[in-house]
Amino acid sequence: MRRHQEPAPPDGFAEFVAARSDALLRSAWLLTGDAGRAEDLLQTVLAAAWRRWASITTGGHPEAYLRRALFTTYVSWWRRRWRGEVPGPSPEEPEYGDLAGESANRDAVRRALARLSRQQRAVVVLRYVEDLSVERTAELLGCSPNTVKVQASRALRALRTDPNLELFAAWRS
Repeated sequence: MRRHQEPAPPDGFAEFVAARSDALLRSAWLLTGDAGRAEDLLQTVLAAAWRRWASITTGGHPEAYLRRALFTTYVSWWRRRWRGEVPGPSPEEPEYGDLAGESANRDAVRRALARLSRQQRAVVVLRYVEDLSVERTAELLGCSPNTVKVQASRALRALRTDPNLELFAAWRS
């Protein structure tokens, strides 16, 4: 009986994924606020890139292409109504020592980002984590620069007033 063999990855694809997937996953996590959905988002983008890898690398900037695909895929996900499964609460994990400081800050940021609208979250990640310009952010999200400015302003106001975020404490007045 013959077994189905998986096709070999395109030239340079496996090396790129090994080198840059952690950074791409971090951006996906910041967008989705959930590790599982971040992995799904990145996997969706990488699966699409697999098929077009030769043309993607022809442009010379595969990471820029994949980041754009990551954000546009995320935006298309929130434009569609979700009709799939919704995971239940996860069981409590045992505590292993005092990881409070770093873990609490990460959790506070995750929760604060989760309270933002999806578009506000996308704008915050693109503008302040990915350090993109207003114009580039608008281009990636398919909206006007004024929309980016308004969404960023609203998101930052919400983050500044969040009592659980110490990193914005200096900006509160």
